[in-house]
Amino acid sequence: MSPDAVHAATVQTGGHCCSPQRDPASPAPGEPQHAVPGSAPPPTGLLELPGGSFRMGSDEYRYPDDGENPSRPTHVDGFRIAAHTVSNDDFTRFVAATGYGTTAEREGWSFVFGGLLPADFPETRAVAQAPWWRQVYGATWLHPEGPASTLDGRSDHPVVHVSWIDARAFCRWAGGRLPSEVEWEYAARGGLDQRRYPWGDELTPGGEHRMNVFQGRFPDTDTGEDGFVGTAPVHAFAPNGYGLYNATGNVWEWTADRFGPTRPGQRVMRGGSYLCHDSYCWRYRCAARSGNTPDSSAGNIGFRMAAARE
Repeated sequence: MSPDAVHAATVQTGGHCCSPQRDPASPAPGEPQHAVPGSAPPPTGLLELPGGSFRMGSDEYRYPDDGENPSRPTHVDGFRIAAHTVSNDDFTRFVAATGYGTTAEREGWSFVFGGLLPADFPETRAVAQAPWWRQVYGATWLHPEGPASTLDGRSDHPVVHVSWIDARAFCRWAGGRLPSEVEWEYAARGGLDQRRYPWGDELTPGGEHRMNVFQGRFPDTDTGEDGFVGTAPVHAFAPNGYGLYNATGNVWEWTADRFGPTRPGQRVMRGGSYLCHDSYCWRYRCAARSGNTPDSSAGNIGFRMAAARE
């Protein structure tokens, strides 16, 4: 890709480089009407979490504009939440039952991390502030790195290239909903108080990798020391104290809530992704938050479902 392609790009980033967003000047597509709410059997296999109080947020002021500071006492009512993010298999069943077309499919493109594209991939536009993000035509949940790519070997990996609109449609069909931001953080912490990660404060305790993030020199070389380059299976690594897998790392997870007045129109994403690296994005922590527009999609954004207690 030439430097001119980078500087000419009009696609935007969502406030920082964790995930890109569609041009805010473009109208957001509506949700297709053929995804029938509640047409799937009632959700099963969700973890039952009791209500309680915890300290939400953080007192580590590395990203003050993100709104994670300061920590504060927060109460959450009991709810249910999936042990893992929605997989490609899960989303395949949804599409087969409803004929749903995702935002990326209707718009014709999505964002792909350039490091996952083959060396001979055709030249594409890049995000001006984060040129590792490429606008790839034909990139969808079925074709994560563009038209020539497939889901072979990734049926148990998280579905990606799904917008907030798409995630909400799946949850409505399945009889659930997206978790609130408070619910997500409460669940991600797994019962631990004010720890950075779902297992404690050390990133790799005893040298053991506990989540899928970027190792090496970002964005040029991911050494894959945690066992993965790109997404990992939804059940990879050990679960936290509440039974949640990959609450941090792997893919960003949409929540139901709006980001707040500093980023009007954006929805909150949590958990970080396989592209997080301490050199630029220390957001693979329980308290960290990000945001993006409801119609944006990328190869590192997925979701998990929640529901009210029965």
